[in-house]
Amino acid sequence: MRTHERVLAQIEADLASGKWGLGERLPGERALAEQMGVSRPSVREAMRVLEAMGIVRTAVGSGPEAGATVIDRPAAGLGAAVRLHVASGTLPVEDVVATRTALETWAVAQAAERLASEEDLQEVRELLAALDEPGISTAEFVRRDQDFHIALVRLGGNQLVEAILSGLRTAIGSYVTAGAERLPSWETTSARLCTEHKAIVAAVAERDGERAEKLAHQHIWGFYEETGLASASAEG
Repeated sequence: MRTHERVLAQIEADLASGKWGLGERLPGERALAEQMGVSRPSVREAMRVLEAMGIVRTAVGSGPEAGATVIDRPAAGLGAAVRLHVASGTLPVEDVVATRTALETWAVAQAAERLASEEDLQEVRELLAALDEPGISTAEFVRRDQDFHIALVRLGGNQLVEAILSGLRTAIGSYVTAGAERLPSWETTSARLCTEHKAIVAAVAERDGERAEKLAHQHIWGFYEETGLASASAEG
């Protein structure tokens, strides 16, 4: 085990034991190095890894805001890792779609079961309306579409599922954008996607989890197949 990995293992153990909690500042580089019997560069390397993973936020300097603070951004590390693996070709787009489908369809079914009142759907309906705005660019549609899907998933009440799908956001946005560029008429497809969004929300509003899950499944895979990304993946 390399030295910085020993530092990571110790910090993981300390976090698990409750030694440090959210919002608390870790000891400085020098103090950690002395406590663990390692060099300051090893501590610095470990902090870079933790920051990339969304576990800490670091600030340079010597004031009260300097050093590393424990935060909670699991989607940061997930998103970076998935994005790099998709870019390198080691993680097929079809696997991203399948994972998204499994988690998101489950989440919308849960959202339907957990829905307490129409007020719970306020944010989702506002985002739905924003997607219907005429004349928005493809890039803006994709951004709003992702906001809509994450808001819907959030209603499912599972923070880990939300974090994973938030982490997949860049990878999902990449394949949606690539798919849109392959379509003969993005306007026609985007209008259909909006119609499907409304149907999913209607099923959630009616607390029909089974229908919401089925519609979400058709919505996600339907776009993937329509754009030809499925055949492109098979050829690759």
